[in-house]
Amino acid sequence: MSSPAERYAASRRRTAHPDLADFTAELGFSLDPFQVEACEALDRGSGVLVCAPTGAGKTVVGEFAVHKALSEGRKAFYTTPIKALSNQKYNDLVERYGAERVGLLTGDNAVNGDAPVVVMTTEVLRNMLYAESPALLGLGYVVMDEVHYLADRFRGAVWEEVIIHLPPSVTLVSLSATVSNAEEFADWLVTVRGDTEVVVSEVRPIPLWQHMLVGNRVFDLFSLRPAAHAAEHGESPRPMSTRERGASVVDPELVRYVREHERRIEGWGGPSRREPSHKPRYRPPARSDVIERLDKAGLLPAITFVFSRNGCDAAVHQCLTSGLRLTDEVERAEIAAIIDERTGSLPEEDLHVLGFWEWREGLLAGLAAHHAGLVPAFKETVEECFVRGLVKAVFATETLALGINMPARTVVLERLVKWNGEAHVDVTAGEYTQLTGRAGRRGIDVEGHAVVIWAPGMDPSVVAGLASTRTYPLRSSFRPSYNMAVNLVSSFGRARARELLASSFAQFQADRSVVGLARAAARHEREAEKFAHDMHSDRGDVGEYAQLRRDISDREKDLSRDSQAKRRMEAADALAALRPGDVIRVPSGRRQGLAVVLDPGVTDLADPRPLVLTEDKWAGRLASIDFPTPVSALARVRVPKNFNHRSPHARRDLAATLRNARVEHDLGARMVRKGRSAAADDPVLADLRAALRRHPVHSLPDREERVRVAERWLRAVREAEALHRTMAERTGSLTRQFDATCDVLEELGYLVPEPAQLVPADTTVIRASDDVPVVTADGRRLARIWSEADLLVAECLRAGAWRGLNAAELAAAASTVVFEARRDLASLPAIPAGKVTAAVAEMRQVKSRLEDVEAAHAVRVTRDLDLGFAWAAYRWADGQSLDRVLAGAEQAGTELSGGDFVRWMRQLIDLLDQIAKVADDAVASVARAAVGKVRRGVVAVAVGG
Repeated sequence: MSSPAERYAASRRRTAHPDLADFTAELGFSLDPFQVEACEALDRGSGVLVCAPTGAGKTVVGEFAVHKALSEGRKAFYTTPIKALSNQKYNDLVERYGAERVGLLTGDNAVNGDAPVVVMTTEVLRNMLYAESPALLGLGYVVMDEVHYLADRFRGAVWEEVIIHLPPSVTLVSLSATVSNAEEFADWLVTVRGDTEVVVSEVRPIPLWQHMLVGNRVFDLFSLRPAAHAAEHGESPRPMSTRERGASVVDPELVRYVREHERRIEGWGGPSRREPSHKPRYRPPARSDVIERLDKAGLLPAITFVFSRNGCDAAVHQCLTSGLRLTDEVERAEIAAIIDERTGSLPEEDLHVLGFWEWREGLLAGLAAHHAGLVPAFKETVEECFVRGLVKAVFATETLALGINMPARTVVLERLVKWNGEAHVDVTAGEYTQLTGRAGRRGIDVEGHAVVIWAPGMDPSVVAGLASTRTYPLRSSFRPSYNMAVNLVSSFGRARARELLASSFAQFQADRSVVGLARAAARHEREAEKFAHDMHSDRGDVGEYAQLRRDISDREKDLSRDSQAKRRMEAADALAALRPGDVIRVPSGRRQGLAVVLDPGVTDLADPRPLVLTEDKWAGRLASIDFPTPVSALARVRVPKNFNHRSPHARRDLAATLRNARVEHDLGARMVRKGRSAAADDPVLADLRAALRRHPVHSLPDREERVRVAERWLRAVREAEALHRTMAERTGSLTRQFDATCDVLEELGYLVPEPAQLVPADTTVIRASDDVPVVTADGRRLARIWSEADLLVAECLRAGAWRGLNAAELAAAASTVVFEARRDLASLPAIPAGKVTAAVAEMRQVKSRLEDVEAAHAVRVTRDLDLGFAWAAYRWADGQSLDRVLAGAEQAGTELSGGDFVRWMRQLIDLLDQIAKVADDAVASVARAAVGKVRRGVVAVAVGG
C-alpha cells in the first residue's frame, strides 16, 4: 500500500498531467522514476531523449507519445530500425488500440497506412519526407526506437536525415540504449529540433549478477554481491550501482581457482610449452552439461551466444544427441501447434531442404538456434515459443541482441572473441552490455544472470572490466550519398542543402572535437617556444641542423619504401605471368614450400591472388605479399578439368602429383642481389649529408645535447601543424563531401550547374528554388533509387545494360548489385552464360567509368559487383526448386542457407520493385514480371506475398 506522501504526489500528478494519469491508469503497473520524468517532459511539450538499459521499459515513453497523439486528434509514427521490430510493435499497439487505428509500413507490408498511428521502419519515414507524402499532414509525434542505430555504418545516416527533415511542429521521442555521451547527443537535438530534455537511467529494473564457469564450478565474478547480502538480511535484491560496480573487485577465490586450473591443463603455466606433458588437455564443457547445470540451478530459460551460425546449429544437435530434453508432454503439444500455425504455409517440397524435421525435433525438446541463416518463419516460431516459456535454451548469434524482445533468466557467453567479417576481434564493453542485457525478465525474474565460460588465457579481471563498463559513446556514421544529394538539392537547393548537412550530428561532433584539438595545438606551440629558448646557440641555428637530420632520415625512409614498392611490383608482375598447372615455390610463411597454381587470379594487376594447392593439401589464395622475391614456374603438372579444390579427395590426388613432379633448382629464390643501395646513389641524399657536415652546429662540443632539445622542439612544431591540418579538415568536412558528391552528379548529368535558362531545350529539369544546380530527369530517377549502389543502378539503367533481358536474366543481373558474400571466395563465382554474362560485362564497364569519375573527385568509390547470387536468382526466377537452387549456388561457389537465400531475395525484390518504378517501359515490365516470379514459395511466405 502506498504511503500518504506517495498518494499526495500521485494526486498532484493527475492534476498537472491528466493525459499521463489516464495513460498510467490503463497500464496495470506503476511507472519507474525515469519513465515518469520522460513522460512529464513530453506532456509539457518538450521533445525527449531517453537512454536506459535493455529491458528497462523505454518503450513506455514512446507508447505515451502515441496516447497523446490520439487524445489530441493528431498522428503518431513509431519507427524502428528493423522489420521484425516493426511487426512486433505493430502487434503490441493493435492489441492496445485496435486494428482500425494502427497501421504498418515496411518494405514488405503496407497495412492501413492512413491510420492515426503507423508503425514503420525508419527508411520508410525518410522516403516519405523526401516525397513530401500527404500522410505527413497532421503528424504530431515521431518515436524513434533504438535511435543509437545512427552509429550503424551502413544505415545510420537515415536516422539523422529524419531528425533533420522532420517539420518543426513534430515532437520527437528518441529512445536509446545507455550511451556515455547522451548529453552531447541531446545538445545536438536541441540545435536541430528545439527544446529537448534528456533522461538517463543506468539502473536495470532486474539486478544482473555476473558469473564465470571454470571447469565444473560456477563463481561470482565480483566479490561484492548486494543480492546475497540482501538475502541474508531479509531485504529485496537491489541493482548494483555504477559506483558499487566500479568499486567491487574480482572474487579472489575465482582468481586462485583459475590459476590452479591453468596449471592443471597442458601447455598452461608450465616452464616451457614445448616440454612434453601428461597433463589433461583443455576441453570446453559440453553444451548439454552447461544447460543441465543451469536447469538444476533454476536458471533457465537461457540464451547462449555462440557467434557462429554453424556453432548454433551444432549446439542444438549436440544437446539432442546427449539425450537432453527440457519439455513435458503438454509443452510439446503446444509447441507442435505453434509450429503448425507458423510454418503451415511453407511448401511441402521445401521442408527437407530447410532442415525442417531436425529443427522441429529440437524445438519439441525445448532447444533452438536463432540466427540469420534461418528462414523468417523458423525464427518467428522460435521467438514465440521462447516468449511463451516453451523453449528453454536458445543458441544464438549476436543479431538476437539487437531489438527483438526475447529476454531470458540467464545469458551465457561461450567466448569473448568474435569474427567481424574481416578478423577475430575482442567483444567490446558495449557489445558485452548489449548481450548480457537480455538476462532478467521484468515481472518474472527477481534477478538475471550472465555466465561467461572460462577458457585458457581468459583473465577474470578483463571480464570484470567488460562487465563494469556499462556505457559506450554514440558516434555518427553520417555521410552524404548520391540519392541523398539529389533529394536534398531537389527539395532545398544546393545552398540550403549544405546548411542542412552542416547541422548533422556528424558535423556537430566534428566541430566539437575541433575545440579539443585547438587546445592540444596550443599546448604543443607553448612547448615549442620553451624548447626554442633552451636550444639557442650563438654558433648556428640548432633547429635548422635538427631539420637537416630529419630531412635525411625522411629521405632514407622514402628510398627504402620505393625500393620495397619496386620489389612488390616485380613480385606482382611475376605472379601475373603464372598459368594453371605451374609449380612454384612459396618462399616463406605458413604456406612455405611447393605449390601448384590452380587459378592465376589476375583480377587486379596490382595484387594478383593466385589460387594454389600446397604439398600438404591446403588450397587457398596467396598474394604478392607472400612473395618477397619474384616467383617463377619450376615445373608444370596437369590440373584436371573442372578440378574442385573444395574436395578433399581431389586435393589429395593433386598434392601427390605435385610431390612427384620434377622441380628445377630454384635459383631465383636463393639469388643474393648484389650492388649498391638506392641510398648510396641518390644525389639529393648526398647533398643533404654534405650540408649537414658543413653546418656550424656540426662542430659544437655539446651538439648532441642541443640537438636532443631541438628534436623535441621539432616534434612539438610538427604536432601542432598536424593538429591544425586536422582542424581544417574537420571544419565543414561534410559539406565538402557533399560538394564533391554533387560534382560527380554534375559531371554525369544528374545535376546541371547552369541556370535554367541556359539548359538546352531538350533537357528535362526540375527547378528546386532560385538556387542552382537543377535536377535533370536522370537525377529525378536517381532520387527514387534507395540502394547502397544507387548511382551504379541509375547508370546501368541509363546505359541500357538490362535491355533485352527476360525476367530470370534481369533477376540474375540485378542480384550482383545487392548481394554481398559473407566471406571472400577462392575464385570468381560462375554466372549464367549468354545474355546475363553480356549484361554483367556491360555493368562492369559502367562501374569502371563511374570509378574514374569518383576517383577524380575524391569521392568514396561505389561498391563492386558481387556475382555470388546470380545463379541462385536466375534459377529461382526460372521456377526451379529450392533444393536445386541452393545446390546449384554451392556448385557455383556460394554457400547459402535457407535464411540467407530468403534475405537476399527480399533485397532483390526491393531493388526490382524500384527498377519497375523508374525504368523505361520495356525494362520496367520485365522487372515487374521478375518480382512476380521471385515472390513464390518460401520467399512469398517470408515477404507476405
